[in-house]
Amino acid sequence: MLTKITSIDAFQNLVKNKSEFYFLKHSNTCPISASAFEEFQKFHYERDMDGYYLIVQDHRELSNYISESYDIKHESPQAFYFSGGKVKWHDSHGKITLTTLASVED
Repeated sequence: MLTKITSIDAFQNLVKNKSEFYFLKHSNTCPISASAFEEFQKFHYERDMDGYYLIVQDHRELSNYISESYDIKHESPQAFYFSGGKVKWHDSHGKITLTTLASVED
């Protein structure tokens, strides 16, 4: 199941309380982002695991917070894999695929 994260506090709680998770910055006006979001959904559905996302247009402050806190240039769409409170992997645009997401933990 995917859960939308809408605040910095909610994101900080997620990082604090989940040892590992995937996160997606999604643009609701971009066709590339729509495709990436679909791949992100499929990945989580097939594994019956939770995933998290934000919509960049609605939660710009949170999007900027993530970029600044982890020193990663903002892109959209942009996927992250967090482990132990740190970003272990991130990529963007057409590189957000079921295959790529599945290979992150390998």
